[in-house]
Amino acid sequence: MKYELRITKYETRKLSYLGFRISEFGFRISHFGFRNLTIMKRLLLGDEAIALGAIHAGLSGVYAYPGTPSTEITEFIQADATAKERGIHSRWCTNEKTAMEAALGMSYAGKRALVCMKHVGMNVCADAFVNSAITGVNGGLIVLAADDPSMHSSQNEQDSRFYAKFALVPVFEPSNQQEAYDMMSSAFELSEQMKVPVVLRIVTRLAHSRAAVEVGQQKAENPMNVCTERWVLLPGIARKRYVDLIEKQPALLKAAETSIYNKVEKGSAQKLGVIACGIAYNYVKEAVADNVNLLKVSQYPLPAEQVKQLAKENDAILVVEDGQPVVEEMVAGLLGADYPVKGRLTGDLPRTGELNPDNVAQALGLPAGPAFEPAKNLAARPPQLCQGCGHRDVYAALNQVLAEYPDYRVFGDIGCYTLGALPPFKALASCVDMGASITMAKGAADAGLFPSVAIIGDSTFTHSGMTGLLDAVNDHSNITVVISDNLTTGMTGGQDSAGTNKFEAICLGLGVEPDHVRVVVPLPKNMPEITRILKEEIEYNGVSVIIPRRECIQTAARHAREARKAKEANK
Repeated sequence: MKYELRITKYETRKLSYLGFRISEFGFRISHFGFRNLTIMKRLLLGDEAIALGAIHAGLSGVYAYPGTPSTEITEFIQADATAKERGIHSRWCTNEKTAMEAALGMSYAGKRALVCMKHVGMNVCADAFVNSAITGVNGGLIVLAADDPSMHSSQNEQDSRFYAKFALVPVFEPSNQQEAYDMMSSAFELSEQMKVPVVLRIVTRLAHSRAAVEVGQQKAENPMNVCTERWVLLPGIARKRYVDLIEKQPALLKAAETSIYNKVEKGSAQKLGVIACGIAYNYVKEAVADNVNLLKVSQYPLPAEQVKQLAKENDAILVVEDGQPVVEEMVAGLLGADYPVKGRLTGDLPRTGELNPDNVAQALGLPAGPAFEPAKNLAARPPQLCQGCGHRDVYAALNQVLAEYPDYRVFGDIGCYTLGALPPFKALASCVDMGASITMAKGAADAGLFPSVAIIGDSTFTHSGMTGLLDAVNDHSNITVVISDNLTTGMTGGQDSAGTNKFEAICLGLGVEPDHVRVVVPLPKNMPEITRILKEEIEYNGVSVIIPRRECIQTAARHAREARKAKEANK
């Protein structure tokens, strides 16, 4: 016999006091004779809810490159016992484009696939993503885009809903962790029904907050069912498939109009209607409770008829959405210039950054809560490289050598080593996007800059630096490339790096001269050797690569702890 028990976080703590055994991600009671009693709620991050929802929806493979705030989705699947038992594919990919293409290949074979990335990863996979809407899918395919309003760990505030609209594919945008879990099954089903990829768009606040999630039963994976059509996008075929995609739009719109995730809530106010998208629904409810006419939007295309009905019943509409004014622009176009539509574009809500209940309340004409004031006289504490990090020794050596050259520039890249732009090193002139260090250094050298130095991390190099290095080799560019290898993807928590122990071979294979691929160990005691090699390679007229290699101190500490535990377990 199996029982189901709904519990609160408080009740979870109370059960532990009473002697019940409570697991990290779920609850099983085997006390006082209740050996078959299973509590069906789990306390999950939004990322974890998505991961578990995918597993329970019959997932066969997740493909991803680490990127905050999406990283924990793949990590959860990698650690999940059910995923391991079923052999769900969960190895990290070299970049988001390879992840998207591999997921599309799994879909071609009839299996359900999930591809995960942060919002800027959508730029990297855009070619494959947009074309996947034209090829269509076979097994369900979900593209998870984790946007980062307020740029907590990103270089822009890009909104991935634009990509979905551009590609003409549907979007699910959960407002809470429960919807994030439930939407995985819904999105896979819609993907297979309509034969299109589906975007699941979340934001940092949802990805990294926890809530109790009621979980359901696990579905079996799809059987192998290799597609009988050829996805060959020659122009003659692509034109026909594009017509097919256009013809699916009314059905996708109908699915949004009737979706359980889009709902109308009637309030007592009759002058201002509110459209709340995704997580912004919570901010509206906290600000006004039930005193507003509200359309909650969590599935796209935008449900146009529901928007028109809301407009009929109100004198104006406020669009509340975290990210860019995607829906606000669509609503304004739908209702015409004479109908007042308010939001980020009109200044009623902030144009940048995350929303919160206070600025939403102000937009609704309500008083905001007390403003937070930080303590006075506190010194600023910008992020810094870890003490003992090998990147520190690399920057110390670079600054020492380059001080002899009045016109030098060091072009940086995306990773924890980007902190070399800050004091005390102040070493970097640029950091634009993944892989840009090498190609920008090449372009500057083409313009006559000397010395032109690129610094790039090991994971970023294999992500998108290799092609830039090939360009530089083919052009015999006068640049020095530093691949600072800490043997991991450090910035996102120490995931595997695709090129570990392969960098010398990769550089030689791309055509860098063997005498100018140099490896050093970045330690203070090796500073004379490192500075000498840097000087020699800067003076070499051509492409040279220096690889400072030392394990990240964070992963080294973790590996040491794991080794101690293993040793103790074997005693």
